[in-house]
Amino acid sequence: MAGTSPLSRSRPKPSNRTGVFASLMRNLAALMLAVTGWKLEGDWPQDAEKAVLVAAPHTSNWDGLWMIFAAAYYRVKLRWMGKKSLVDHPLGWFVKWLGCVPVDRKSASDIVEQTAAAFAESDRLTLAVAPEGTRSAMTEWKSGFYRIAIKAGVPLIITVLDYGTRTVKIAGLFQPTGDYQADLPLIKAYYANAEGRHKGNFSLNAGED
Repeated sequence: MAGTSPLSRSRPKPSNRTGVFASLMRNLAALMLAVTGWKLEGDWPQDAEKAVLVAAPHTSNWDGLWMIFAAAYYRVKLRWMGKKSLVDHPLGWFVKWLGCVPVDRKSASDIVEQTAAAFAESDRLTLAVAPEGTRSAMTEWKSGFYRIAIKAGVPLIITVLDYGTRTVKIAGLFQPTGDYQADLPLIKAYYANAEGRHKGNFSLNAGED
């Protein structure tokens, strides 16, 4: 219900990042989430300075907005992969500041290697990746999010964007073992009851009404 506090169930603990701007954005995000009726659940992992954030379900452009608000509340700057051309101009620094991690699809090194290199060059990086890879219905997740975590040697942060309960949940850290086929069912289990904005497009229940 609109107006419900995002802190009504508990008071999720943010990251250990501090600063006036981070605090301001956190308060603004809490207000926006309250006004729109979204709630937060789960504490931010304090020992994850570098991680791949699993962003699912992803069935709508609205998903990014709720994730941005949630990240701001947790005092985390989400970063995302974008084409290198997005930063190859005088205002490229601003695009990077917004969170873009540029990747060159024409490079000899693949995207996984380029992204792993970005992790190595950063002291702190939370990279949001939608495993479905598209807002349209998919029957399988793409493995890029997992391969990036393995190559960079970082954990996964499991986040569940559930439109059914209007909750953004931080389910916790998942340490990938390197066995994708064994780990994937364990990761997907966190999303068993989640609903995307367009329910039938979520890959766990693709094809349903």
